[in-house]
Amino acid sequence: MKLPVNLLIGAVLVALVIGAAALSLVWTPQDFTVMNVRNKFAAPDTIHWLGTDQLGRDLASQLMAGARNSMAVALAAVLLGGSIGTALGLLAAAIGGWVEDLVMRIADIGFAFPALLFAIMLAAVFGPSLTNAVLAIAFINIPVFARVARAAANQVWTREYVAAARAAGLDRFAISRDHILPNIAAPVIVQATIEFAVAILAEAALSYLGLGAQPPSPTWGRMLSEAQTLMYQAPQLAIYPGLCIVAAVMGFGLLGDGLRDVTDPRLVRER
Repeated sequence: MKLPVNLLIGAVLVALVIGAAALSLVWTPQDFTVMNVRNKFAAPDTIHWLGTDQLGRDLASQLMAGARNSMAVALAAVLLGGSIGTALGLLAAAIGGWVEDLVMRIADIGFAFPALLFAIMLAAVFGPSLTNAVLAIAFINIPVFARVARAAANQVWTREYVAAARAAGLDRFAISRDHILPNIAAPVIVQATIEFAVAILAEAALSYLGLGAQPPSPTWGRMLSEAQTLMYQAPQLAIYPGLCIVAAVMGFGLLGDGLRDVTDPRLVRER
């Protein structure tokens, strides 16, 4: 089967971002925390591949470390929000009735609550940190996964093998665990890939507002924030992290869209 172009492009972009993040765990061109003000705004050379910022820090190293922080926040937030949301969606589909209505109304409340407002509230109470950014982004993921899991699970509950499992005496929770969850994995994984893009964008926004990882740990959002007053003097300080955010968000978005094209039976039949 020929793979969709969007899947291939997304996979390449995601591989580059994840590769840079993984490499930064063991190596960066320079120490991204070292400042040399006398060497600020240096042009790219063999030592500083993309030049330096207003404090003389190596830009390439900061971008690689920023990729690591973005991936860590996105992974933790999607795993946390996806696990809770999927569990709620499975519960709603398994029990139905007022439980399903309650879960869906809670999801509606989650959709209505602005993520940035929730992050600001967390920062006011506990102080800005990477953990609070993860919690804020995970919070907005819960209703998304709950709706996706519930819709997919309701379709699976009508299948003959589920009816056979019920006739065999299995309870609803055992059926959800053994039969429903494995069969809704594909749409949940596709949604998780798309939510990765949302999480990266949200993390950049929170960092831009000073609510994400704190210095000296670099983030793409804070690099943009620090560069906004230097646009005429050194536009590359905003261009580089901006391109990284665009590449990461576009990569995960295209990857999720491509996975949906491959796994959705209706789209496969149309092709």
